[in-house]
Amino acid sequence: MLETPNRRDMPTTSRSDSRCEACPVRQRSLFGVLSADRLDGILRQVDEVEYAAGVSIYTTGERRSTVFTLRSGYVKLLRFLPDGQQRIVRLVKPSCTFGLEALVGDTYGHAAVVLERAVVCMIPTTAIDGLRRTTPALHDQLMRRWQIALEEADVWLTELSTGKAPQRFARLLRRLVDANGVAPLFSRENLGAMLAMTPEHASRVVTDFRRNGAISDVTAGRCRCNLAQLSRLAAGGD
Repeated sequence: MLETPNRRDMPTTSRSDSRCEACPVRQRSLFGVLSADRLDGILRQVDEVEYAAGVSIYTTGERRSTVFTLRSGYVKLLRFLPDGQQRIVRLVKPSCTFGLEALVGDTYGHAAVVLERAVVCMIPTTAIDGLRRTTPALHDQLMRRWQIALEEADVWLTELSTGKAPQRFARLLRRLVDANGVAPLFSRENLGAMLAMTPEHASRVVTDFRRNGAISDVTAGRCRCNLAQLSRLAAGGD
């Protein structure tokens, strides 16, 4: 069973000088379209916060005037089922923006929980509102972020919720693998919540992938992927 998100844990570090210009994901982030002078004008309004794994950033139905960009780590977006089970409906990766509901004054539609230690930029909606009225490129970027969120929702509904368990796991790894062929290997509980299977089933699938050479361990929480093998499995091959 997944652990209950801990909202009482305090972020390990927090500072307001976010150092956007030195950020490794800046060019791929929401503010990547801003010029240096535009960026300087909002730096003091953005907080950079480091969260430990398991900490809740916000809860379902909470109303806050904050949008978030993930600088490093992973964040899971959760929905809670009537029987109390948790279902992961989206995985936030570095450079991605989440909590966009705040821009239209809505409550958050999911709970956001840190999956592995993460650095998050907390952006007040007032800063974004002021800029998007005077910076068309930022308005376009916001629309693109909404579209990305919709596309991710479609992917989770179609690719990661249908097909046999090995297909779903292979598709997930293909979406997470980096340029070096390495992907995060989350806990069996989290994999089960992502892929609509029990933790026991997820454990068997991971074992099978190791046995057939689709993945091999690199370090704790990371695996090296055989991309050709994953492509075959994702397509339904044995």
